[in-house]
Amino acid sequence: MSTQVIQWYPGHIAKAEKQLAKTLKKIDLVIEVRDARIPLATSHPCLQQWIGNKKHMLVINRRDMISADAQDAWRKYFKNIKQKTFWCNANDGSGTKLIKEAAIKLGKELNDRRISRGMCIRAVRALTLGFPNVGKSALINRLVNRKVAQSSRKAGVTRSLKWIRVDQELDLLDAPGVLPPQLEDQEAAVKLALCDDIGEAAYDIEFVAIKFLSLLNEVNKKTLSGIQPNILKDRYGIDLDGHQLDPYIWLNNAAKNHTSGDSNRMAHRILDDFRKSLLGQISLELP
Repeated sequence: MSTQVIQWYPGHIAKAEKQLAKTLKKIDLVIEVRDARIPLATSHPCLQQWIGNKKHMLVINRRDMISADAQDAWRKYFKNIKQKTFWCNANDGSGTKLIKEAAIKLGKELNDRRISRGMCIRAVRALTLGFPNVGKSALINRLVNRKVAQSSRKAGVTRSLKWIRVDQELDLLDAPGVLPPQLEDQEAAVKLALCDDIGEAAYDIEFVAIKFLSLLNEVNKKTLSGIQPNILKDRYGIDLDGHQLDPYIWLNNAAKNHTSGDSNRMAHRILDDFRKSLLGQISLELP
């Protein structure tokens, strides 16, 4: 199958980034959210430029989707580069209490500085920022403890900026997912597609499914990947090893067995199974 270029930069993201440029002046704290399966691919190259001297919290969401060993490896990696991380699962709320407490603590530090300058105290203004579909809105709902932001498994649901009052100490700005106008790193772009962090209009589903099968072979050699032995054979009855490691042949044979020969439907099925963790806790990136 020929190489394809993955690009996705819908109009609402371009519009939101222009609004963000104006709003950032009012922000005290940036809560950056990344996907635990791909914490490097979901790092925006312009983030540091946007943050400037503002306070920054790095939240790694979907910790339930990777193994404990992979989490430990990533924690050590970020500690070594002196980046504090907060790990959570926004779907069930685990880890979100610590995030709220840390944001409020930073707000108190900012207000102490205001008091020392003779200024009035106010709630800390925090912006949740990250790629589409990494769980920003789900995190906000957990921090507020009610559904105030629209949340979905699909990318591009949040389309405009919205201020949300958490309590008297914290205000959150829910923003649409942001992407670079050009996805220069196509390996990272494939991982974004695999994790449903960009819209399906940006890629061919069979191409990405075949890339996923190839990536499974690659990360399976790493002990922390979380891939269970024979996972493809156990779930679909066909082992990739029996196809001379050719994912294209595997996809077509699996389609004959499961989707009446429809390889597109089979591609959707395997990607959906991965995205729902039905293939196990799989890390697509490891430090």
